[in-house]
Amino acid sequence: MKYQFAIIGAGIIGGMVARELSKYTSSVCLLEKENDVAMGASKANSGIIHGGFDPEPNTVKARLNTAGVEKLFTAANDLHVPHRRNGSLVCAFSEEEKVQIENLFARGKKNHVPNLQILDGIAARTLEPELSSEVVCALYAPNAGILCPYELTLAAIGNAMDNGVTLYRNFEVASINPGFHITSTAGEVIEAEGVINCAGTGASHIAALAGDDIGPITPVAGEYLLLDKVEGRRISHTVFQVPTAAGKGVLVTPTVDGNLLLGPTACERNSTETTSSGSSQIRTLVQKSVPNVDLSQQITSFCGVRAKGNGGDFLICASRIPHLFHAAAIDSPGLTCCVAIAEELVSLIQNEFPLTPRSDWNGTRPDPHAFRSMNETEKNEYIKSHPEYGRIVCRCEGISEGEIRAACRTNPQARDLDGIKRRTRSGMGRCQGGFCLPHVLSILSEESALEPCELTKHGSDSILVWKRGDDK
Repeated sequence: MKYQFAIIGAGIIGGMVARELSKYTSSVCLLEKENDVAMGASKANSGIIHGGFDPEPNTVKARLNTAGVEKLFTAANDLHVPHRRNGSLVCAFSEEEKVQIENLFARGKKNHVPNLQILDGIAARTLEPELSSEVVCALYAPNAGILCPYELTLAAIGNAMDNGVTLYRNFEVASINPGFHITSTAGEVIEAEGVINCAGTGASHIAALAGDDIGPITPVAGEYLLLDKVEGRRISHTVFQVPTAAGKGVLVTPTVDGNLLLGPTACERNSTETTSSGSSQIRTLVQKSVPNVDLSQQITSFCGVRAKGNGGDFLICASRIPHLFHAAAIDSPGLTCCVAIAEELVSLIQNEFPLTPRSDWNGTRPDPHAFRSMNETEKNEYIKSHPEYGRIVCRCEGISEGEIRAACRTNPQARDLDGIKRRTRSGMGRCQGGFCLPHVLSILSEESALEPCELTKHGSDSILVWKRGDDK
């Protein structure tokens, strides 16, 4: 198949670039090596919309963070992605750390972050009563927020597909020949006039396949703990400690779904395994900020891997090779900047390609949570004509059969168990799928016309059901 543009990597950056390019008459494809989108850093990060005070002034990060906050809130509204402007607090626990807070405040002012304030300990605890009595002051950024990163990725890519973008899954790039003949490890071939490299931790490898050198990309793993919704109202703001050289440090934050999220750690490794040492580190540091958090309410842990460049800044550029573009080394605050990054990248593309705007582009998509948002009367009325929404499959989260079937039919369609989980939250509750897994598997089997033994948890060889007689 031939396309004008091939985007490599279906994370939040690749997804937003696809959505931005779908505004034009160009033919666009999105190539993803996994069985679903949002399978890298986009499914396992803090979900924070950062205020903009942390990046060094006069960097690409600083410029796009400040511009990106409101662009992201607008996109989240248009795409019906749950989000909240809950504000953030960076807490200091000593006079030495207070100096760091003052430095962050000055940096935020240089970055044009609106409404920043330094609160003393009493004012910080008035705003957030569960904060430690040891907090001497805090930097308050009321423009910061939270959202669900994988929902945003699903929505962006779904919207791009609705506007004509083609998604290829399980397309791991093996070679990129001159003229941009892109071959997968399975032998599929895509031809493109332009290539946009949004491959996350694999961006340096993709650049090398195309004949370019963007320098090393270091994978940095961050572990998290997720607490049950009974702890979700413990705090209302995102609470940080002062940042370190490894990153923004361990945070405590509510999620848009009502849980409490703790983490991350920071360790240079390309692995998503969780560790007892990582868990212990999070538990210790979290109690420094919010001493009364009930760690016995942990329902799961997970780990994400972000891509860190050696220059300390995003790499968003046109390559020395004509018609090759890079969005690489996108670590924090990449989620906050994703819309701004996509706009910047497309402006670079327009320097080499004439792009004609479409008159029929639609930047919105139906709300996948519309049923969940109805009151009881509205739900009962809806169920009369859609009875599958009256059959609850996931008891913990209250997810119906109708919502699961919709996830199998809406771009980008769910193809595995974790794909259903990310789209509907079925299996994300207190029992972590202990009750609903067989029911979800049965529905997915019907919708995909595949036998249960052909379905996977997350693609590849993550088989869920073995047929009797098969080798294990």
